[in-house]
Amino acid sequence: MTTTLITGGTVVSATGRTQADVLIDGEKIVALVSPGSAALGADLSATADTVIDATGKYVIPGGIDAHTHFELPFGGTEASDTFESGTRAAAWGGTTTVIDFAVQTAGTRVQDGLATWHQKAAGNCAIDYGFHQIVGGVDEDSLKAMEGFVSEGITSYKMFMAYPGVFLSDDGQILRAMQKAADLGLLTMMHAENGPAIDVLAEQLVAQGKTDPYYHGIARAWQMEEEATHRAIMLANLTGAPLYVVHVSAKQAVEQLAWARDKGQNVFGETCPQYLYLSLEDQLGATGDPTWGNFEGAKWVCSTPLRSRAEGHQDHMWQALRTNDLQMVSTDHCPFCMKGQKDLGVGDFRKIPNGIGTVEHRMDLMYQGVVTGELSLERWVELTSTTPARMFGMYGQKGVIAPGADGDVVVYNPNGRTSISVDTHHMNMDHSAWEGYQIDGHVDTVISRGKVIIDGNQYLGAKGDGRFIKRGLSQYLI
Repeated sequence: MTTTLITGGTVVSATGRTQADVLIDGEKIVALVSPGSAALGADLSATADTVIDATGKYVIPGGIDAHTHFELPFGGTEASDTFESGTRAAAWGGTTTVIDFAVQTAGTRVQDGLATWHQKAAGNCAIDYGFHQIVGGVDEDSLKAMEGFVSEGITSYKMFMAYPGVFLSDDGQILRAMQKAADLGLLTMMHAENGPAIDVLAEQLVAQGKTDPYYHGIARAWQMEEEATHRAIMLANLTGAPLYVVHVSAKQAVEQLAWARDKGQNVFGETCPQYLYLSLEDQLGATGDPTWGNFEGAKWVCSTPLRSRAEGHQDHMWQALRTNDLQMVSTDHCPFCMKGQKDLGVGDFRKIPNGIGTVEHRMDLMYQGVVTGELSLERWVELTSTTPARMFGMYGQKGVIAPGADGDVVVYNPNGRTSISVDTHHMNMDHSAWEGYQIDGHVDTVISRGKVIIDGNQYLGAKGDGRFIKRGLSQYLI
């Protein structure tokens, strides 16, 4: 086995920062020692196979993006990133583990959906990966299949209150699944929007000739998110199931989560970088690209949608991350190209495939929040690595720099600079949702299970480096 020594850096955890050298032996972290310490005997710099100088830089646990969609069939097309391209792009951005979603829809078997996603990912991933299971059709067979999730290393599953005819589960189905989840210790993940009501609003807007991407955000009004979030909370309260609400974008939905948590309910929420930085007015209403005109906003069509900056949703999201009313930041990475995919919705926003590509930029975008004073350095690590590991049953193996943990380490340079552009990103997309963003920091080195896969501007990884992670139960279950 080879050894790697990271010297001179500031090791940052969710609880503090310290000057320490990090020793990786093979795939595992084996020691943190004070700089210059002789505690391990020999001069480590002289004996290690690889020495990485991290002077003036932060040494952090590899990022964990717990919400991605690679190769997802949706809206008459398929997400443009494969497991190979998407996980490679994630590595470039300092993410060393992703959790994607295996899909089951009504009329199909859960086991078949899971097997399909294993086939998609196996041997193709640049970094480690796990799966949540989408349960899109609740019946006796799927409820029985949930009993095997834990042994498969899949301890969280997702349901939808949106997308009638595709993924939607009604309240009775959600109730039955939550009852089963409460018995098994599974974490219920919920897409909380009132899909049937949204479809009515969207139909009415199109009938009025309001077909541009901007109206995607109008149809998916914040009231639809708040109502569904409250309904999910109440069903979880009744059944005793822990609840994790994905991609929260409306401040009113955050208030529902805070209300439930203040009452002691085991409820959690995630937001995404797009809901911190982007807005309904600035992005969905964009007309800056003459190629697309009023359709340019399709680049930012996602669900839940971008919210109005005038209503203060973005500031409230940052606040909720500081106060722990929201506990995590994932990407909901679901990329589609403008040509041949997003443009399916020209003339009808309902046909625009929903999704934004961000898996490569999450760590940088959240670090910019440290630069601007929205977050502490420690909270940055907690939101992007430590809490995801704890929430989804990987902590100790992932999410921490400590002896025994996987050698998933990022050396982050606060004095570097990162320019985001379609011309330089590594995602399989013909545009960037983050074109022109400047980050006051840079991912210099990425190590995955002891192997350096990013070194400066060089990719040293390979297809198949990543392994499937069998996850344990959430460490937030009570």
